[in-house]
Amino acid sequence: MDPTTDNAGNTGNPGDARASLEALRAEIAKAVVGQDPAVTGLVVALLCRGHVLLEGVPGVAKTLLVRALASALELETKRVQFTPDLMPSDVTGSLVYDTRRAEFSFQPGPVFTNLLLADEINRTPPKTQSSLLEAMEERQVTVDGTPRPLPEPFLVAATQNPVEYEGTYPLPEAQLDRFLLKLTIPLPSRQDEIDVLTRHASGFDPRDLRAAGVRPVAGPAELEAARTAVAKTSISPEITAYVVDICRATRESPSLTLGVSPRGATALLATSRAWAWLTGRDYVIPDDVKALALPTLRHRVQLRPEAEMEGVTADSVINAILAHVPVPR
Repeated sequence: MDPTTDNAGNTGNPGDARASLEALRAEIAKAVVGQDPAVTGLVVALLCRGHVLLEGVPGVAKTLLVRALASALELETKRVQFTPDLMPSDVTGSLVYDTRRAEFSFQPGPVFTNLLLADEINRTPPKTQSSLLEAMEERQVTVDGTPRPLPEPFLVAATQNPVEYEGTYPLPEAQLDRFLLKLTIPLPSRQDEIDVLTRHASGFDPRDLRAAGVRPVAGPAELEAARTAVAKTSISPEITAYVVDICRATRESPSLTLGVSPRGATALLATSRAWAWLTGRDYVIPDDVKALALPTLRHRVQLRPEAEMEGVTADSVINAILAHVPVPR
């Protein structure tokens, strides 16, 4: 067997990997209508080994989108419904006393999977939200002093309702900064909503993705080949300086109390690199940075209360900065 081919026959060729990941959109579209930007964002996060925060009102297919992605990539996925009474051990796992062996043994929690769907993460108190911090940053869980590594690949896709909704807790800044991307899931257009209803009238069952025709189009081999190719995508010193200038401008904005940290600048460079590779280039251009600036930075800044009262949003501040920071030639 060729060393770049796994047991399922998937190749590790970068060109094949790109084609497979591009095919994800068509595959997920069998279950989810009109959410191409969110699908692209999830793929970028997988390429960068990052995590994604999905925000939208209830009922816009956030959960279905993540489940469809897992099916199309043949990844193991588990779901945790975050509620006010959820405990940290319900996510990470805990030590359980085994009466037969008269000793404690570790029972893994749902975080031990490839793709963890943290549903409505902002409906649980900060203590439980913070239980994910070590898993997201270190890719391990420590219980009783013993670190336990998580599977690879590992991605947290957390959904949240807009913060003004009743019964929500704001995510701590430290946890927000651990999310590579924040993707907003809008309400569908009129035609997309008609398509959704037409599918349901024809017998579509969102709980049975196999019946909807969603099939694996990529696997771990393609994902690893893609990550290797992304790491070889070149970045000029001018592009690096452009990313730094954008992030430094957020720290000087009069509308913000908190600008983008150096970790955010690193994230923008990584996502721009992944986007460049996905679009077929082995080098990054300014348009790649602009394309990923909003989802990468919008959750890493904080608005001043007076700016928020005037209707200013994080997106509008970042767009204004992109319009004023000189673009390298």
